[in-house]
Amino acid sequence: MPTDTSLAGRLRNLVGPKLMPRLWGEGLQSAQGDPVQLSHTLLTARGEASGAAIADEVLSLLESADDAGLQSYFAALRDEFDVDLEDVVAAATAAKSGGPDTWKALQLASEPPRQELFRRLNTAPRATARLVEVRRKLLDALKHDPNLGPIDSDLRHLLRSWFNRGFLVPARIDWTTPANILEKIIAYEAVHAIDDWDALRQRLAPPDRRCFAFFHPAMPDEPLIFVEVALTRGLAASIQDLLAVEREVLAPTEADTAIFYSISNCQAGLAGISFGAFLIKQVAADLAAELPNLRAFSTLSPVPGLARWAAGQERETPEDVIPLAAEYLVEAKTPAGLPLDPVARFHLGNGAELHRINADADLSEKGAAQSYGVMVNYLYELDRIEARHEAFAGQGDVAVARPIRTILSKNRPRRAGSS
Repeated sequence: MPTDTSLAGRLRNLVGPKLMPRLWGEGLQSAQGDPVQLSHTLLTARGEASGAAIADEVLSLLESADDAGLQSYFAALRDEFDVDLEDVVAAATAAKSGGPDTWKALQLASEPPRQELFRRLNTAPRATARLVEVRRKLLDALKHDPNLGPIDSDLRHLLRSWFNRGFLVPARIDWTTPANILEKIIAYEAVHAIDDWDALRQRLAPPDRRCFAFFHPAMPDEPLIFVEVALTRGLAASIQDLLAVEREVLAPTEADTAIFYSISNCQAGLAGISFGAFLIKQVAADLAAELPNLRAFSTLSPVPGLARWAAGQERETPEDVIPLAAEYLVEAKTPAGLPLDPVARFHLGNGAELHRINADADLSEKGAAQSYGVMVNYLYELDRIEARHEAFAGQGDVAVARPIRTILSKNRPRRAGSS
């Protein structure tokens, strides 16, 4: 006989026919097919096995829901699974003169029930990956309804705990990596597109090319982030040279520089949960231990906001783009006083130095449209990373190489005179 895969069938197999009527009568029969009511039931479920089955059903219903159904579910999470302010006030009042138990009661009252709901949903099969996908859909819904923000805050809080550095598994990606992972490297590459398997082989197989990724034990077949590395002599000044099919292949022991030329986040549902800083620092440390001949660790990075910023400033396309790029990277700020360019904000915040600006470094259509072909070397000096990170985090200080500061000082009088 075919297996009954309905919620009722799975629960009957778990608890047996004798207990099934009592369990099914506790609101489950009327809740079937309704992810909101099933979520309420899940919060009161006592058995681990039955709870996992209900969690699986909720996630399955969300996976098959259309946009309207998802929007309705997220609205219910906001309205029906929020804290009770009266309970919070009462618990806070009791905690003023009470003992440890009253503080525990305050903590419980202050946590939205949806956080416990997410924890219980995470007991379903493959739940962590499925909740990451739920958050991707939530981020899309958030664009249309900003009032869903508290739900994202709660889910992001939990995902940051579940995906903290202690759980991340580093791995080298090479030409012997299973094909299902390699296919995802092609699909997830976000900086310099990989057109086909031959192009991927050029990035993985040669001895002077490396690729490293982070994985999570709950998602062993899904890279979270990966970085592509070229071993070179000296700083690379253009992506065309790095990715050229006809090029000199360098023995790793002859290289003195590691160039991080592409960093790609793979999971849209983990946006805002940063892995890049951990990955770059670990890869740099691992390469330094493996290849003591390496003296420099640098990126060759895009400048995705340069052309858009220049247009907003009503600046004409310059003949010399380097002064314009220096001004943008160092002086253009967000309202919070951080570098406006997202890539600069990432690397400078990680403790790198804005080291060199390269013209004609990316002659692709995308490179020309985003940055007039400019790319940047951010230099990671291993013994200065932490101090620079602390200076950036504490005072907003950015490390800028002297030649770039000289360019800015020479260009400033001209800008002042033209204003």
